[in-house]
Amino acid sequence: MAKPDTRSDSHSLWMGYALWIFGFLGAHRFYYGKRVTGVIWMCTLGLLGVGWLFDLLWMPVLRRSAERRYFDGPYSYDFAWLLQTYLGVLGLHRMYLGKWATGLLWFFTGGLLGVGYVYDYLTLNEQVSLANRGARG
Repeated sequence: MAKPDTRSDSHSLWMGYALWIFGFLGAHRFYYGKRVTGVIWMCTLGLLGVGWLFDLLWMPVLRRSAERRYFDGPYSYDFAWLLQTYLGVLGLHRMYLGKWATGLLWFFTGGLLGVGYVYDYLTLNEQVSLANRGARG
């Protein structure tokens, strides 16, 4: 396991490419913590596909940036992002992070009617990073 102040091995390249398939909606950019460009990609369909194709080559740079920003630990960013991307309205990603109350709220309200789903897309890296820091105590 990494030292408490180390921030490496948090985000994988394979997951970035897996989310890149939906990258014209900004999924991979959100995964790597690029919220502003994630929203831009979502609203412009990956800058009309040009930015989406550019990111095919830019992915390693995005990964390095994320690894400097977020703490690794027992909670997997990859697993949390898979749960968020495909089952986010069910709140399973929140339950995975130990947030059972809001996870159940998401489950019964469809991610608070989708608003919570978008909120978690913008903040999931911070949620996982905080959970990892807390797990180190």
